[in-house]
Parts: sequence; C-alpha cells; structure tokens
Amino acid sequence: MIKMAGKLFRSFFLKCKFGKGVTLVEPCNLYGCELKDDVSVGPFVEIQNGSIIGRNSKISSHSFVCSGVNIGEDCFIAHGVMFTNDLFVDSKSTKEWKMKRTNIGNNVRIGSNATILPVTIGNNCIIGAGSVVTKDVPDNTLVKGVPAK
Repeated sequence: MIKMAGKLFRSFFLKCKFGKGVTLVEPCNLYGCELKDDVSVGPFVEIQNGSIIGRNSKISSHSFVCSGVNIGEDCFIAHGVMFTNDLFVDSKSTKEWKMKRTNIGNNVRIGSNATILPVTIGNNCIIGAGSVVTKDVPDNTLVKGVPAK
C-alpha cells in the first residue's frame, strides 16, 4: 500500500516498483525506480530510472536522485541533496555520454545540500551538510567540506 499525502494528484509515476508501506508526499516525480518496503519520499523529489532506494530509507524534500544511484537500507537523505551520474571527463559530446553509478551503503546519513558525485559510500557513514563528495568513502567514516574529507 502506498500512502499519499496531498489533496491534488500532482505527481508523476511511471514504471516504478513499490514495496509495502511506501509513503510519498506530493508533488514528486518517480520513473523507472524501485522503492523497497517502508521508504518515505518527501515533496519536490525526483528519482530517476534504474535507481533503487533500500528498506526504511527516507529521501527529504527537494532532493534529486538521478539514474544509476542505489541507496541502501535505513538511510537518511536530507533536504536538497543532489546526486550526479557523470564526471564529464570521458566524453567530448553528449552523444558519447557514459553513465557512472553511485552506491550508498546501509545506515548512511547525508546532510542538506550535499552533492554526491559518482562514488561508493560505505555503511554507517555521515556526510556533512553542504559537502561535495568526489571520492569513495569507507565504512564508518564522517566526511565534510568541499571537497569532502
């Protein structure tokens, strides 16, 4: 069952897979993604094709989860977090574009307005608000800053 908050249907869902107990706050745009059991998605969130959001994870308002992002279980993504799927280093034109993947472990907390480039973030990590993550983050690590260290 999907719980919807909001009086008017202003959201866009296309070819999504929803687990049990998913909560969506409108408006949000979801297409081609998978939300596991008990995921919560705030308003003004976009989750793109091929992304998977793990059980008990929360995506707060105004966040953008692009194609190729996998978020683990029990994660908290704060307001305005931006994920990217390109480093713009291996193509000279949009025709040569190659998607890069991002993998977020379990029990990860990402602070507001963080930008996450295509990396792997391990389990039990904290990413400080406003950080720009440009490199992989090992398990049990707190990083902050621009670039995050």
